[in-house]
Amino acid sequence: MAKRRSFRLAQTRSVRLPRFALGLLDMNVRLTPDQRAFIRDAIASGRLQREEDAVREALALWEQRERARAQILSAVDAAEASLAQGRGRPITEESVRQLAGEVKSRGRARLAAEQNSGS
Repeated sequence: MAKRRSFRLAQTRSVRLPRFALGLLDMNVRLTPDQRAFIRDAIASGRLQREEDAVREALALWEQRERARAQILSAVDAAEASLAQGRGRPITEESVRQLAGEVKSRGRARLAAEQNSGS
């Protein structure tokens, strides 16, 4: 199980999350002065319209990252299950050399075929 970490933010100021982000519930989030300045700069430049837009984008990126993480963990679980069932392939220096040789041979054959068909 992953170890939980907590972070303490100094000199924070609250920002109210939009209702849509929390299923119509209000929530206060404390941001560091640097985070608030970052959001203010994005609003001033026209990149964002409101503070809520920053929260919406941050949540969307977090969700995207978590979905990718879940896919990676699922692939690792599938690989571990495959290995546990004996469907793995031992990796040794010799097997890596052999695989590299096979890849080189296929690449050279493909290149030769492309050069012959182009002449």
